[in-house]
Amino acid sequence: MAIRLNPDLLPSLLASIQESKQSETVATQELASGRSVNQLSDNPIAAASLVQNHDQAGADGQFLQNLSTLQSKYQVADSTLGDVVSALTRALSLGTEGANGTLNSADRQAIAGEVQGLLNQTVSLANANYQGAFLFAGTKVSAQPFTLDPNTNTVTYNGNSATTSVELSNGDSISANLPGNQLFQNASGSVTGALQDLYSALTTGTNIPASVTEVQNALNQVNQQRVFYGNNLNQISLSESFLSQDQLNLSQQENSLVGADLAAVATNFAQAQVANQATLNATARVLGLPTLLDFLK
Repeated sequence: MAIRLNPDLLPSLLASIQESKQSETVATQELASGRSVNQLSDNPIAAASLVQNHDQAGADGQFLQNLSTLQSKYQVADSTLGDVVSALTRALSLGTEGANGTLNSADRQAIAGEVQGLLNQTVSLANANYQGAFLFAGTKVSAQPFTLDPNTNTVTYNGNSATTSVELSNGDSISANLPGNQLFQNASGSVTGALQDLYSALTTGTNIPASVTEVQNALNQVNQQRVFYGNNLNQISLSESFLSQDQLNLSQQENSLVGADLAAVATNFAQAQVANQATLNATARVLGLPTLLDFLK
């Protein structure tokens, strides 16, 4: 027997099938991703906020990477200056020993030889590099900044006095380096000059007390310069803490923007499946087609 079907009914039935299937699809996507927004059309306002959120998180990540690199660079530089302090402390002890009037020329020459070794060591430290870039060369980081002439025993600085900076997350910047002439040939206490003068004084047996004072001034000057690295390392630590907290906040904001309530989504999914099957069964009966229940009878 032929079934007479109201032609206006079919579009409504098809729309119901499509709607229930769409609800099931959306619930499936949310369960799989754990997100309530998987494309712009799901929630344009939340999606736009999410883009801004991702941009900020990306910027925070870049700042953290830059600060991590700078932190490592500072640590190497500070450790190097620590070795310079040790060399100057030893030179100070040797100079004090060499100023003893009871020493003969051979004794002073032996002490002078050790001071020369400390000068060589200090020049080597002044040429320290990090990841292929010389730390104390100003901005001329690709060339060795200090050279020691073996004939005249003089040290020449080949870098420049320029400094660079790294931007922090709050818009401020932090100095990334101290040039080598400021550290090792400072007018208030030249490291290389003091060691050269102490070597000469011990060799000739004259002006030893004055050269010891030079070494003390150089030691004081290096210790003062090291404060730069200590202060900046503290500033980096504070900035890293701020950025890490900001990333955590952004992650929480993202979850509140697009995170799905999985329990509710699971319920919606089950309801969508039931609704979809019911719509299909109803449509099949209207069209006179067998349903799954008919096969089970």
